Amino acid sequence: MKFLAEGDGHEFHVSRRRFMRATSSATAAGVLASIAGRAAGQSSGELRVLVGGGDWGKANMEAYVKPFQAETGIKVYPITDEMDVAKLELMVKTKSVTVDTWSIGQSTAFIAAEKGYLESIDYSIYQKGELDAIVDFAKQPFGVAALIYSTVMVYNTGKFPADKPRPTSWGEFWDVKEFPGVRALQSGTNGGGATGPWEEALLADGVAPDALYPIDIDRVFASLDKIKPHVRKWWGYGSEIQQMMRDKAADVVSSFDGRAQYLIDEGAPLYINRKQAKLTWDYWVIAKGSPNARNAQRFVEFATRADRQAAFAQLIPYGPSNLKAYKLIPQKIAVKLASNPDYVASGIPVNGKWYTEVGSSGLTNSARLLERWNEWILR
Repeated sequence: MKFLAEGDGHEFHVSRRRFMRATSSATAAGVLASIAGRAAGQSSGELRVLVGGGDWGKANMEAYVKPFQAETGIKVYPITDEMDVAKLELMVKTKSVTVDTWSIGQSTAFIAAEKGYLESIDYSIYQKGELDAIVDFAKQPFGVAALIYSTVMVYNTGKFPADKPRPTSWGEFWDVKEFPGVRALQSGTNGGGATGPWEEALLADGVAPDALYPIDIDRVFASLDKIKPHVRKWWGYGSEIQQMMRDKAADVVSSFDGRAQYLIDEGAPLYINRKQAKLTWDYWVIAKGSPNARNAQRFVEFATRADRQAAFAQLIPYGPSNLKAYKLIPQKIAVKLASNPDYVASGIPVNGKWYTEVGSSGLTNSARLLERWNEWILR
């Protein structure tokens, strides 16, 4: 099955498959009102899961929804609508929750949790072996990671063949003298500033992976100053960088791993460098005040089991958060997944919480980055 992975930027993280930025409360109210009647009177033997559409929705149905119904007898109503913080806020505040559980990007999840719109995850119902196998950074009081993907360095093998030196770190990506070639990097506008070349810039400037946060914004842009003249494109969407890679418009780029892997599977002359990959993930969350919260807890636990995540990964190429799943995934698929244990060791988990924190200026860190980017890019 082919799938075009969208990036957390926030094409992948928020609107990537199913989440869009808020339009207006009136629009959200209209959407909720249209399904509120169907939600009324539902029993505790039911559950409403936002599964999304397309291949993504099909994978959720086959790996999670259908087997969950078969095991528990709970009737699941799959929803292919969209969800964002504005709709969630309206559901919670009006006590008319019409979606019980869904998966959501990191930054959005932290914002929703801080506003009190999410239930706490009941980790007491998890089997110890399963819970211990879920990577630590993917477990939060408000959610459990549904999947893991990454932003990686990708190079054209015509420009950088296997028998010649290749950049293998962001420091070497910045080294245009030793590794000449056309560059492309992610724009700083993605996700309202929550996704951009920030970590890459600091790593290129010599910051250790475990010292990235809190991000030194001045240092980020000082580092970006050095690479700016050599960047042909600051891309905003996964489709943009995918087209650039397909057209061989750049020699070495940052890209969402799924986009690059899709082209490699088609035969494109590309290679993914997994070192210093930025690991990002979505959380399964439960709406505060869900009338089916107990069933939602059971569903989230079910969807994070190793066998279920292994089934999902074989339907659509996203890395499991439960690393036991790799015992059940064929090697030819496992090597394509961001959370492969061989890659996680050198990967860098993105700190989504830092981006939502508010500073003395009254702005979130992501808003500060976006403001600074918009000034910098015009210079």
